[in-house]
Amino acid sequence: MAHEPRRDRERGGRDREERDSEFTDKLVHINRVAKVVKGGKRFGFAALVVVGDQKGRVGFGHGKAREVPEAIRKATEGAKRSLTRVPLREGRTLHHDVLGRHGAGKVFLRAAPPGTGIIAGGPMRAVFETLGMQDVVAKSLGSSNPYNVVRATFDALKNQDSPRSVAARRNIKVSTLQSRRREGGEAEATAE
Repeated sequence: MAHEPRRDRERGGRDREERDSEFTDKLVHINRVAKVVKGGKRFGFAALVVVGDQKGRVGFGHGKAREVPEAIRKATEGAKRSLTRVPLREGRTLHHDVLGRHGAGKVFLRAAPPGTGIIAGGPMRAVFETLGMQDVVAKSLGSSNPYNVVRATFDALKNQDSPRSVAARRNIKVSTLQSRRREGGEAEATAE
């Protein structure tokens, strides 16, 4: 009887490892800060990490510690707690162009045709790669601070709408919504 809880604990540990293995994490930025004390300087490290399952879920975390590995571990745990789901078109790109901002960080994300790849700067690229997006064109317009760029990117992704969610909000079928869209496009073409 004493052995059963240990077996459960081992099994729980294995499940956690399997759950963790489905996520990919990318280190976006490490900041070294110094605190001046009587004997000299004490260094601390702050890490910004982006975590995703490459199937539409992504999150970011921030961790601080005296050692780099510990800061990265804390940031990764924080990122796994803050995962958000992003609707992707055909599992590869955005449904529509979107603008996001956080503080002085502004980003503009555009949907792209197949084969475009990820055209984005450092912090944004990490978010898109861990998200599992394959085609996107992105431009950072404001602050180049990685924290603000990542938060602005998440703000833009949060404002992403899928046809399914729009149809649900309007209480109509997705097919009706898309047929209206096609009809609207044809009407514009005939007007020209």
